[in-house]
Amino acid sequence: MGERRPVMGEVAALRQLVGQVQELWDLYGAPAHPLPRWYLLDFEHGSIKDDYCGGRTGYNSELLKIMETNQSPPRKRPRRDRNRERAPCSNPTKVMKQEIWREFPEDLFETVIARLPVAAIFRFRTVCRKWNSLLGSDNFSHQYSDVPHGLPWFYTITHENGNNNVAMYDPSLNKWHHPSIPLAPTKIVIPVASVGGLVCLLDLSHRNFYICNPLMQSLKEIPPISVQAWSRVTVGMVLNGRNYNGGYKVMWLGNDGTYEVYDSTNNTWSCPGNFPPSIKLPLGLNFRSQPVAVGSTLYFMCAEPDGVLSYDVSSGIWKQFSIPLPLHLTDHTLAEFQGRVMLVGLLCKNAATCVCIWELQKMTLLWKEVDRMPNIWCLEFYGKHMKMTCLGNSGLLMLSLKAKRMNRLVTYNLSKKEWQKVPDCMLPCSRKKQWIACGIAFDPCPSALA
Repeated sequence: MGERRPVMGEVAALRQLVGQVQELWDLYGAPAHPLPRWYLLDFEHGSIKDDYCGGRTGYNSELLKIMETNQSPPRKRPRRDRNRERAPCSNPTKVMKQEIWREFPEDLFETVIARLPVAAIFRFRTVCRKWNSLLGSDNFSHQYSDVPHGLPWFYTITHENGNNNVAMYDPSLNKWHHPSIPLAPTKIVIPVASVGGLVCLLDLSHRNFYICNPLMQSLKEIPPISVQAWSRVTVGMVLNGRNYNGGYKVMWLGNDGTYEVYDSTNNTWSCPGNFPPSIKLPLGLNFRSQPVAVGSTLYFMCAEPDGVLSYDVSSGIWKQFSIPLPLHLTDHTLAEFQGRVMLVGLLCKNAATCVCIWELQKMTLLWKEVDRMPNIWCLEFYGKHMKMTCLGNSGLLMLSLKAKRMNRLVTYNLSKKEWQKVPDCMLPCSRKKQWIACGIAFDPCPSALA
């Protein structure tokens, strides 16, 4: 009568027993006297052969794993050491084959660079002079302008101990950058407008304008305005086309209706026409609100009466809209998102204060609330006399919220409807907090030329 074949349950029990013995062996080590040999059977990868002569003759020799008991088994090592052996080297030395990369097409370099993050682009510049010069080529300018990029940056003027400094905030990295070289060392200038990667600076005389690329630390002084502006002015910028190759326009507007437009293509200021008689003067401009651009049209916030004034730089057409403001609104400013005109402001009722976002309804010409700051954040403002300044007005907003002994910076993403706190701005090698005096949003673009 042949031997009974082991069933699967017996096999599993045998394997479990062998595993438990092996764990005890590894835990306590080899005994003082030798033990008989252990035969561990691998039922998964082998097979049991029959001799067809009445029974099983034995197991295939390939199924036997022999552990000699006269040798001490290897002790278990910590898991950290085993993982370190299995993990590849974190910084392997990679040798780039010159015969391959020297034939890499230069136009592909520009295509790849145009899709890199801004920080990576500046690391790319330090490789060699040839790679640095690629950023100034016309082809790279076209490539970069055609690729959608991330969030805008913020160009700000900070104040500490009577000194003004420039700081730029990168929301994608949640990090402040401090340029080592001031753009206008002998001038006191403030950022008043931006378009794409260019920022317009204005001195305190309201007469001298400068166009800069904060990312590249380039500065250009444009001709002074032909009319002496004795009062405050508000300034806006638009592109002549889809990108910087077509140039840009800068417009300033005074409360008395005086205005001029600068065209970068001919480097001159001009007054395209007279103010329409249907719009009453003075305009009552809200100078705390930066103008917003939708295509070639600039929108200005008016306070008396409450509403919006628009000017199409291409056609020269003025329009005025009377739009009542929401109740209990204090500080407020215009914003823009995907061609829509938005409003950001502080709602103050009794001792409670909250930041709200509205969208202008084109059919009714009324403001419709679309979002507001979380209540748990607003509790910090309770009972305080808050002041709000909006530093950016396109896609991503930076709000400076100030009160006595308090200064908070927050960003609001109009696309995601997401609020985020901004870290304190501090100079390198200093732990003292910088106070943000003013600022504006701009798209970081290394190819934008003034």
